[in-house]
Amino acid sequence: MAIDGGFQLNALDPRSLSDLQRLSREQPDSPETLRAAAKQFEALFLQMALKAMRQATPQNGLFDNEHTRTYQSLLDQQLALQLAHSRNNGMSDVLFRQLGGLNGKSGGSAIDALETGGSASGGTGLDGLDLAVAAQTAKAAASLERQGLLPATETAGDDPVGALIAQLQAARGSARAAVGGTSAVAASAAVEEGGGTAPSGKEAFVREIWPHAQAVSRETGIPARFIVAHAALETGWGEKILHHADGRSSYNLFNIKAGSAWQGETVSRTVKEYAGGTSYSEQARFRSYGSYTEAFRDYARLLSDSPRYAGVLGQTDAAGFARGLQQAGYATDPRYAAKLAGVIGGSTLKSALAA
Repeated sequence: MAIDGGFQLNALDPRSLSDLQRLSREQPDSPETLRAAAKQFEALFLQMALKAMRQATPQNGLFDNEHTRTYQSLLDQQLALQLAHSRNNGMSDVLFRQLGGLNGKSGGSAIDALETGGSASGGTGLDGLDLAVAAQTAKAAASLERQGLLPATETAGDDPVGALIAQLQAARGSARAAVGGTSAVAASAAVEEGGGTAPSGKEAFVREIWPHAQAVSRETGIPARFIVAHAALETGWGEKILHHADGRSSYNLFNIKAGSAWQGETVSRTVKEYAGGTSYSEQARFRSYGSYTEAFRDYARLLSDSPRYAGVLGQTDAAGFARGLQQAGYATDPRYAAKLAGVIGGSTLKSALAA
């Protein structure tokens, strides 16, 4: 028997991950699916730890050769799986709670330390993270991808297993930048601003929403490029727009949350917020629209009708606009204003607008 509740028990069984893949498709919100994904991730880290210990041990003995090292590696893979399944280490339980398992919460986790920002809930970047750890994280994410657990497309926002996968993908990209010689701060800035010239996908995103931004600009007095930059920051240049479980887009370009007065459809996902300088995770509901037109109209209505955004209306200074949104409580990330100002003044937006 290779599978126990979706978790791989036999490192050599090529079918051992099929149950986990099936569970993630059919029961994305099931506690068993979350536990299986968390255990699998813990097993990968344990494998890396064992590998590092082996490398630190002299291997030039009389009986050491390529064959013994191969079999030792296979044994370590199996040992890591058994250790993760034993639940004596605690890491999988922390991941399970971080993903909302059994309504659990955690003030932070290993994954939190690897997020790079670029959303309403913000991120911590790779500041202070040892490059060796970043390299190992990249290997772990690559291993998940080879095993079919990292899909090529973004997973729906209300799929907690998908949220873990998305965070792993972000960590992998950040780790690659760090290992390649880019400093942690520069890598984080590149993610937030978009870096360099605008790829065709970003240009297409700007072209698609530009007329809507101009309409909001006429209504609010806010420059259209500020509005485009705001949507770009919130959605990663349109690549991380929240989706329903059935694949439908929410068209929520500004990650506006759904309060008690909201009567329309919603999309739920786990987000990171800040309070008193400390981050925490919570489940949040976001508004869903039928089109970008509806989304921009609601954005204009939010800024125009809410007294707390009075200082934002008519603001033509990039730093003032970004600071006004943060002071009004649009996001809790303490670096939100700096991130938004960076996108507004960045070369990516300038290049996309000039295309």
